[in-house]
Amino acid sequence: MTGIEGQPILTAAEMRAAEAAAMAAGTSVEALMEQAGEGVAEAVWRFGGGAPVLILCGPGNNGGDGYVAARILRARGADVRVAATGAPRSDVAARARAGWDGPVEDIIRAAAAPVLVDALFGTGLSRKLDDALVDRVDALQGRAHRSIAVDLPSGLDCDTGDLLRTVCAPFDLTLALGAIKPVHVLATSAALCGTVRVIPLAIDLPRDARTRVMGHPLLIEPDNASTKYSRGMVAVIGGAMPGAAALASAAALRSGAGYVLLLVEALPIGVPHAVVHRPWSPGALSDARIGAVLVGPGLGRDDAARARLDAAIASQHPLVIDGDALHLLGDRSFHNRAAPVVLTPHGGEFSALFGAWTGSKIDATRAAADRFGAVVVFKGADTVIADPSGRVIVAPNGSPWLATAGTGDVLAGIVAAMATSARHEWFGFPGAPDWIDRTRVETAVWLHAAAARRAGIGLIADDLLPAITAVIANR
Repeated sequence: MTGIEGQPILTAAEMRAAEAAAMAAGTSVEALMEQAGEGVAEAVWRFGGGAPVLILCGPGNNGGDGYVAARILRARGADVRVAATGAPRSDVAARARAGWDGPVEDIIRAAAAPVLVDALFGTGLSRKLDDALVDRVDALQGRAHRSIAVDLPSGLDCDTGDLLRTVCAPFDLTLALGAIKPVHVLATSAALCGTVRVIPLAIDLPRDARTRVMGHPLLIEPDNASTKYSRGMVAVIGGAMPGAAALASAAALRSGAGYVLLLVEALPIGVPHAVVHRPWSPGALSDARIGAVLVGPGLGRDDAARARLDAAIASQHPLVIDGDALHLLGDRSFHNRAAPVVLTPHGGEFSALFGAWTGSKIDATRAAADRFGAVVVFKGADTVIADPSGRVIVAPNGSPWLATAGTGDVLAGIVAAMATSARHEWFGFPGAPDWIDRTRVETAVWLHAAAARRAGIGLIADDLLPAITAVIANR
């Protein structure tokens, strides 16, 4: 079993294609099922603590994986039982069933066990589950001390994470077969999967996957040749609510910018003395040393705010657009802008920009990045980052305590610090040049989430600022 950081994310169709390629290269379906079953059996053996096990098997290949796991566990001396919804419907699953020499109970009548393994339905499920079956599975899971899902909890849509059943209690462990799927990282299905681990299979995963899970970034300290300008100068444009811009400014400094210029008429109380303050004027953005401009936190939505946004876009500096400024964008496009643009909407701002969306958050964010010609950071319990090339990074399991005023302003400030043109002198960004801007944003999102974990329960946005420093110090 392996962790999920940095792993590629495959849709159900992409997973089927990878399996088909493996079979074309000589790996049989039976061999893949045996590998999956062995991985499941090993996880149950380790995680179950020797307690009796009940494996629920469905009619397809997911159920076949369960039969293989049951056979291996019994051979190891485990107390294991199997209950099924009916006979296998695929030849390979039928052969796996034939390899299990114990009884197969009716799932509706099966007694509960301390360890429950759900091998009912896998990535191919697209229909609602029968209520009677759902109730039975829910009852068995409720009586178990440990619950393990094979590939994904039955009744979740693999590609969107949508619930295809009336209820679903969280599983303790989900064993992703071969690769991570969207269901494992998108809210709220990620929470229902519990801890996710990958069981490797003999398939070739794409080395340059279009979609992957966020990894741990490489953080590098300034060296003796660094200056405040080489570390990056960020200009933050304030507006109607200057406190938001002040939070963003402090966050940019904390996360590594060497110089932060806050352009706002009245300096809010409590702004760090290290933040340089000047009243707003369009001419302030003519400074060639500026590495990135942030506009939007507390900007307002009136004509004056729109004029400031227009000036920021015209500046041709790398640009981060957040908050109020997102509501003022209209149908602009940045495909022909020389310097990169990052948009950082939460759910309400995303809907205001792109309209209501359904289906996969990954697909919605990818489409938004393509439409605007910008890196899009669709914030939430699952933060999805997409760039115009179609590449996507997903940051799962964000802290629910970040759902409080001002935390988005802090993230915008961190993103702006990472977006400065000279940031490579302090942070290491692996990857080809077409990855660079999105990878910088990935580092910002990672740092923001790590600071939230550091700040802990009950955090407010201001608590994130010292936590950023602590995270960097203990990288």
